[in-house]
Amino acid sequence: MKVVDDSNRAALQKKLGISPTLQSCHTAIIDGIAFEGHVPIEDMKRILAAKPKGVTGLAVGGMPLGSPGMEVPGQKPQPFVVYSFGAAGQKIYARH
Repeated sequence: MKVVDDSNRAALQKKLGISPTLQSCHTAIIDGIAFEGHVPIEDMKRILAAKPKGVTGLAVGGMPLGSPGMEVPGQKPQPFVVYSFGAAGQKIYARH
C-alpha cells in the first residue's frame, strides 16, 4: 500500500477524471481503478472482478448519511448512487 500526500487533491481528482460533482473526502486506487468517496465494498469487488472497458473508477459524491463509514445510529440512511466514470462516460453503477 502506498499513501500519497493529498495537499493538491483537486489536481489528483482532475488527473483521475473525477468530475467536481463526484468528488468527496478521499480517493483510493486499487489495481488501476480509482474509488472516490464512500463506495460500498461490494461495488468495489464487483468492478475489480469485471474491469469493464472504458471504466476507470467508481465514485459516491459528497458524504451521504448511511453510506459506508457515514452510518449514524438512530438516523435514517439517505439513498445514494454510485457512479462509474472513465472513457465510457459517467453512468449510474449502483443505487443504495
